[in-house]
Amino acid sequence: MLFLRLLSYLPLRILYLVSDFLFVMSFYVIRYRRDVVNENLKNSFPEKSTKERAVIEKRFYKNLCDYPVETLKLLTMSEADIRKRMTYKNPEVIESLAREGKSMIYLTSHQFNWEWLLAGACLNTSPPLFYVFQPQSSEFFDRFSNIIRQRFGAQAIQKNNVGRAAIKRKGTLHAIALLADQFPSAQVDKRYWTTFLHQDTAFFQGINQLAIITQYPVIFFVSRKIRRGYYENELIKIAQPPYAKDDFTVIEKYVAATEKIIHEQPQGWLWSHKRWKYTREEMGD
Repeated sequence: MLFLRLLSYLPLRILYLVSDFLFVMSFYVIRYRRDVVNENLKNSFPEKSTKERAVIEKRFYKNLCDYPVETLKLLTMSEADIRKRMTYKNPEVIESLAREGKSMIYLTSHQFNWEWLLAGACLNTSPPLFYVFQPQSSEFFDRFSNIIRQRFGAQAIQKNNVGRAAIKRKGTLHAIALLADQFPSAQVDKRYWTTFLHQDTAFFQGINQLAIITQYPVIFFVSRKIRRGYYENELIKIAQPPYAKDDFTVIEKYVAATEKIIHEQPQGWLWSHKRWKYTREEMGD
């Protein structure tokens, strides 16, 4: 960890040179998951030409290689630098609810750079922030992830404990942040199937269940890359209680919001993820 911390003191302009090297290696030499990315783009954008999808693919890999160096920089990045690079158009969406004493659920997708987004939310919004995480198989990367996410005040809640943690904090102002566009586990996660990017897609039912349990308003964080190292973020209230027991409005609104930003900045989403690796029939649903 000490070595990574020392590296993180390098200016971003130097770290981006490392990213440029990673791009050449991953895109041209190793061809890291290019078959997965090509298939995902082809199925998600059937209306686009091969040339148009190739442009998205190349820009995506540049963003993908910026992600680790930007994330590394969080080890030593100053509050002032984060505020400068992660601007928020309308924090009043959250602050108006906070003044009323209303806790919230924050949702976002794997739109770059979600690690900076969490740090920026800690510094630009007032409710104490809890992020939901799934422990990783690597103890080192698990520790690294929690260090950078907690630098500016966010606190961790394990995914399996999020319901109990929310109930425990019911009487205090707080926000619970989730990345909810991953592929649900075939073994343990309840799934909700819907159409997403022209494909039958499973989503976590957990985000809907959390909203029903807590009866919290749901805020979607839209992150737009303005230029390298600079992002503009917009907050959208996508759901408001009361929620009925069998109401899936939160998931459907989340899916629509995620799809909208993907169409706006397709190069910014995590296309290398094997999002559609199983069909509904293979999952037994």
